[in-house]
Amino acid sequence: MEYVIGAAIAFVVTLIIAVPLTAKVSVDKYKKEEEAKIGNAEEKARTIIDDALKTAEEKKRESMIEVKEETIKARNELDRELKERRSEQSRSEHRIQQKEENIDKKAEAIEKKEQSLAQREASLNKKKEEVDKLSVQRQQELERISGLTTEQAKEFLLQSVEEDVKHETAIKIKEAEARAKEEADKKAKEYVITAIQRCAADHVSESTISVVNLPGDDMKGRIIGREGRNIRTLETMTGVELIVDDTPEAVVLSAFDPVRREVARIALERLIVDGRIHPARIEETVEKARKEVDSIMKEEGEAALLECGVHGLHSELTRLIGRLKFRTSFGQNALTHSIEVSQLAGHLASELGLDARMARRAGILHDIGKAVDHDMEGSHVQLGTELCRKYKESPVVVNAVEAHHGDVEPQSLIACLVQAADAISAARPGARRETLGTYTNRLSQLEEITNSFKGVDRSFAIQAGREVRVMVVPEQVSDDDMVILARDISKKVEDEMQYPGMIKVNVIRESRVVDYAK
Repeated sequence: MEYVIGAAIAFVVTLIIAVPLTAKVSVDKYKKEEEAKIGNAEEKARTIIDDALKTAEEKKRESMIEVKEETIKARNELDRELKERRSEQSRSEHRIQQKEENIDKKAEAIEKKEQSLAQREASLNKKKEEVDKLSVQRQQELERISGLTTEQAKEFLLQSVEEDVKHETAIKIKEAEARAKEEADKKAKEYVITAIQRCAADHVSESTISVVNLPGDDMKGRIIGREGRNIRTLETMTGVELIVDDTPEAVVLSAFDPVRREVARIALERLIVDGRIHPARIEETVEKARKEVDSIMKEEGEAALLECGVHGLHSELTRLIGRLKFRTSFGQNALTHSIEVSQLAGHLASELGLDARMARRAGILHDIGKAVDHDMEGSHVQLGTELCRKYKESPVVVNAVEAHHGDVEPQSLIACLVQAADAISAARPGARRETLGTYTNRLSQLEEITNSFKGVDRSFAIQAGREVRVMVVPEQVSDDDMVILARDISKKVEDEMQYPGMIKVNVIRESRVVDYAK
């Protein structure tokens, strides 16, 4: 056992001594190998550095060569551009020099012309002075020979020329009027007669009152009501005056607005038939009558458009056309008159080869302003024009409505035809009636217009205002002056008066010589 322990100890000691020796040998060997590797790496590094330096030198030399080449190329390009610019500058300087030479030449020529003109002007001034002197001498000589001054001679010449021109003007006017009448009368008569023959509208004379018949006189008391409450309610609701007088079995409705009068008439007739007359019932009946009248206006408007062959009208314009049924003008029903004007205008347009549909449309709308002139301010022409513009009617229709009484100039033949149709419808016998006041005012105005002209002695309106006879002073108005005077009077009457049909202006010049035998 002790032997074994001793052997182990010896082995351990031996091992302790041998291991460091072995390790030292290994370390020396490894160190030599590493030094050899480091030497090789340093040699490779020096080789790489030498190669890089050689490459860098080569690149540097190549770059320098390229830079030199680019520099040479840029210098050559710059030289070329400088040569071109110098050449262009030289050419420009040459052109400028030529222009300056030309300008100098022109300036010299202008100076020479100015000198020449100055010499001519001086010469002309001299000649003008000589001519003025000769003219003065000639004028003095003429005044001495004729015995007249210059002003007297001018006045004499102007007077003679004026008389000659006036005479020629009168002759031309007569010839033109005769020629126009010969050419136009036949065709115009044919067109108008044809149009009137095709249109035969009835006319009913209407007034501002309506009469409602009663079943008995005892109904008057029921209409009046206790302390007049029924009649007051009816008048308040309708705006119509009820006249309950001594007329047997009748009540008179009076109002300037025909629509109100119609509403009152329908309401009163229904109340009479119903028999229940009291304020509540009156209000209910009046409201129903109003709706019925609105319905009637719409139906009448549609019927009128159908009769005239007019389509595509705005519904409000259609209702207003129907409202014309309750409107009168000089006793002529406005709706009937509008239908007749529409048909006449359409027939005349057909005869002349114009748009008959447009003419009928303008004719039916020409008096549309009369449907609202009780409710709005302005003439029926202005109101009608505004309505047509509001509801997008064509400019031709708007101008026809605006020009049908001559307030503005017609801009189309359609407008002229509507004017003619309106005059035909209003002027034919039985179509209208005038009040005495309107009739006398028109005749008085006609005589005042004719008497306002110089040389008129007196004038007389005859034939119900369709002719005016003008007596002139023969010493102041010559035969040639009469032609011009008649034309001037006609123009002034056209501009200042409104009348149906035509007015004949008859100028009379009479010279009398009186002597006595003794």
